[in-house]
Amino acid sequence: MSNTAVVIGGGIGGLATAVGLHGIGWNVTVIERSPTPDDAGAGISLAANGLRALDELGIGRAVRAASRNQYNGGTRTPDGNWLTRMNGAALEKAVGTPIVGIPRTTLHRLLREHLPTGTLQIGTEAGPVEQTDPTTARVTHGTTTLNADLVVAADGINSQVRNHLFPTHPHPTYSGSTVLRAITDHPIDLHTDFELTWGHGVEFGHIAFLDGRAEWHAVLDLPARTRFTDPLTELHRRFGTWHDPIPALLDATHPDAVLHHDINELPTPLPTYTVGRIALLGDAAHAMTPHLGQGACQALEDAVTLAAALATEPTVPAALTRYDTERRPRTQAVARAARQAGRMGQQLSHPLAVALRNTAMRLTPSHAATRMILRHHAWVPPRLN
Repeated sequence: MSNTAVVIGGGIGGLATAVGLHGIGWNVTVIERSPTPDDAGAGISLAANGLRALDELGIGRAVRAASRNQYNGGTRTPDGNWLTRMNGAALEKAVGTPIVGIPRTTLHRLLREHLPTGTLQIGTEAGPVEQTDPTTARVTHGTTTLNADLVVAADGINSQVRNHLFPTHPHPTYSGSTVLRAITDHPIDLHTDFELTWGHGVEFGHIAFLDGRAEWHAVLDLPARTRFTDPLTELHRRFGTWHDPIPALLDATHPDAVLHHDINELPTPLPTYTVGRIALLGDAAHAMTPHLGQGACQALEDAVTLAAALATEPTVPAALTRYDTERRPRTQAVARAARQAGRMGQQLSHPLAVALRNTAMRLTPSHAATRMILRHHAWVPPRLN
């Protein structure tokens, strides 16, 4: 009789975990409260570590085929001057693959397609997780009760499972920045695959997709829960005089397509990612700011590491101990680095500090910048097959 797992959350981390567990012979149910299976995000960049995790899950080739390689671009100032240039070819040589850009809905679809029919239960919310005995955890959703050898909580930054397991742990907090983003309605003529532009306490960036469309994002330092009556008009006001192609990206966007979310994080690290037969994964375990583009990649690493541990360790408790030992130090270090990158990048607002940072970036050799990136990208996954 195969082992059984319940995964709470049908986002990237939850779906990847289900794919990994199914691949090692587990019987998996994924509970997703949203009635629609697609993520509400716009686009995503996947670095080498995330792609290697997807390779182990058996879908790396499909993801690459649906993605656009990010070979050129970099970081600029609002007047268009370059601070750093992206050398995607050098990065590819160093780690074996360039960074790629893909719509989140496409990545979600590819993950779902690798699960057996009926695995994903949408439009239903998981109830409290109960540890009924040392070998079993119980989850209810709707009128259904599931007993499992393992429950994986991939229920996001506001994880109810995490709050239940660690009721006194500090909750996620607002990072000081809010993000607006969208995908253009139609293809747009872009000369770069990826760009970031830093002003004073503000960032605008884009990712080009395979079909010629692009995802753009605008990050602003504002009070929490700030919202605009007409977001696209507000962005035209703030960014309309910035360098090309920023105005063109906004012009190519339908007003209803703009998403707006505050950027929250879990700044106080958890003492453990596992309690009994319950494992926390992705944002539920280590929600981080997006300034390194590593949130989804770390969740994918979590998924593969957990599946590999369960496939090779003699018991589920031993596998969960290994998962926690391997994942907690790395993810918490990446979260700290992402927070620091935001403070020295998009969130920096004092004119003198901005000027000093810009000068330092212009003087940094490209090979040194590549080495900094490799600290997070050069991850080798455990083997599943």
